[in-house]
Amino acid sequence: MDTINAKLSFVELGKFLSQFTLAEQCERNDVLYNDLYFEKFKDLVALSQSHNGWFTPEQVYFAIQSWVEALTEANLNEWLSKYDLSDVNPKTVALILAGNIPLVGFHDFLSVLITGHKVLVKASSNDQHLIQFLANYLISLDPKLSYYISFTDGKLENFDAIIATGSNNTARYFEFYFKDKPSIIRKNRNSVAVLNGKETHEDLVNLGEDIFRYFGLGCRNVSKLFVPKGYSFEAFFKAIYEYKDVIYYEKYSNNYDYNKAVFLMSNFKLLDNEFLTLKEDSSYASPISSVFYEYYEDLADLQTRLTNEAEQIQCVVSNDLVKNSISFGQTQQPKLWDYADNVDSIAFLSAL
Repeated sequence: MDTINAKLSFVELGKFLSQFTLAEQCERNDVLYNDLYFEKFKDLVALSQSHNGWFTPEQVYFAIQSWVEALTEANLNEWLSKYDLSDVNPKTVALILAGNIPLVGFHDFLSVLITGHKVLVKASSNDQHLIQFLANYLISLDPKLSYYISFTDGKLENFDAIIATGSNNTARYFEFYFKDKPSIIRKNRNSVAVLNGKETHEDLVNLGEDIFRYFGLGCRNVSKLFVPKGYSFEAFFKAIYEYKDVIYYEKYSNNYDYNKAVFLMSNFKLLDNEFLTLKEDSSYASPISSVFYEYYEDLADLQTRLTNEAEQIQCVVSNDLVKNSISFGQTQQPKLWDYADNVDSIAFLSAL
């Protein structure tokens, strides 16, 4: 599969997805194969929450629109411009996908096909329907893709390289099991925010987006705050009050009640606004409905720590307080070239 044809197919996929937003699903005449796929995709999104209780329409449509913004010809050209893909020897690349947020494995799927390789997908049981649907749409656009895309529910066999995403425990298994194959093995990561007390109300409202989008289930969700000694959380709680309705979602509410009870029974000191708890803790991975925080005294020392512990961190949010940080509210809108775990998957795939 050459890169140019694959690129055209993904641009058309972006056009198809652009018809679907939370506010409306509007069928357009200039989109290919709507007669086969429009109503089916609309129905699939409506059913997504029955397949995975965390996949509410709001979250699924947000994920879809993120891909609409990414899958433009300009973005694809900018992303691929620094690579030489003219001499790729097609291999079969297996993918073991996570299922924590909608379409979380789609970047790997796209990367394999756009570099001219065949993809063998083992989807998560938590997110197996959306990516399968999009694969079928792509095959309708270009039937040759049927030779490049396959899915399996069983044991992975007959592949040349692998990209696998899982927990720290499963990563150890992956590293052993796939030790003889070229691989990218992804582990647990979390995202952090660094505050200094000078953030605007808008900054902190946007930080709420980084915390609550996908109910905090993604590795790009902020699960830890670093704040200066003496920091007052009053402005933070005032800003994130905008997200109070999250507590009316039963699965989130159950997690809030359970995790709060566990913390209180352990006599941990908590800050609480009835839909989010803040706990002082040195760890990065906080449970759903909770964010950990830690005080710092010197930004330079904090920068050193973040650098030393980079393997635990997906992204850092701040108003340029530390190196390579991104703006508030942007964690769940990565560009195509914002690679998970900072591992360049296109470079990996083009070198196979």
